[in-house]
Amino acid sequence: MTTARIALVTGANQGLGRALAEGLAARMAPHDLVLLTGRDRRRVTDAAHEVAGLPGTRARVEGRVLDVTRTDAIARLAEELRDRHGGVDVLLSNAVTRVLPEESQAARADEVIAVSNTATHAILRHFGPVLRPGGRLLVVASSLGTLGHLDPRLYHLFDGVTLDQVEHAVESWRRAIHDGTAREAGWPVWLNVPSKVAQVAAVRAVAAERRERDLGTGTLVAAVCPGMVDTATSRPWFTDYSQAQSPAQAARAVLDLVLAERVDPAHYGELVRFGKALSWYDGTPPVEQERLLTP
Repeated sequence: MTTARIALVTGANQGLGRALAEGLAARMAPHDLVLLTGRDRRRVTDAAHEVAGLPGTRARVEGRVLDVTRTDAIARLAEELRDRHGGVDVLLSNAVTRVLPEESQAARADEVIAVSNTATHAILRHFGPVLRPGGRLLVVASSLGTLGHLDPRLYHLFDGVTLDQVEHAVESWRRAIHDGTAREAGWPVWLNVPSKVAQVAAVRAVAAERRERDLGTGTLVAAVCPGMVDTATSRPWFTDYSQAQSPAQAARAVLDLVLAERVDPAHYGELVRFGKALSWYDGTPPVEQERLLTP
């Protein structure tokens, strides 16, 4: 009997996360299980019911309440899936916090860091050990997650470091925001840049420790950039959406990476966009967003 695959998507009751859950449910086998998660019980239940009822759905779909800002909840779910199913085969970490251009970046820093960074660290720590051989653990980031988008003074905080050191760097950034020294230290006003760089750095740190073993078993740990996606979270930040993808369109390339039969070693531990690994050292500081946010 073929062993059922277990897939988990965080932030999956709307936008890209919902599209990823729908795509997995359509492309996985009938005996497989897709766990669609989010913080609001009613929305998660409704979304899971709707995805399960779509004409193209093949796999089983269940909703699961998961507040990714609760590291204890992430740990408990990882333990549950280990004990009940022997682990997880696909984990797509996609939770995001919606921040509007008119809002104070500093005022929203704790929430953004909790959802994008502290949660990513917890998922890597607790789900990495229960990822079954041949599995996929992908953190959804963006092309802003390359090191070159930061001030060079900050490179050493994220380049070639451990997950503990990434966590320390994020906490240093948080403290600098609150004590008013962030700009002086080289941190950008726009939270999305350090947050995404830290996400990718965390993936790189964990991947560096397990690369040889994972490549031997066809397992992939990576960050992924879906490209520009037309969602309620991203729309307020751009004036030209002519090239934006729908969530369903953006999900396709991510799912192609997830469901590929073989792992390309060039993708392992990297930030992958449309099937190509981006250079960690590429990028320039996002001047336009800085101009928008700086008084």
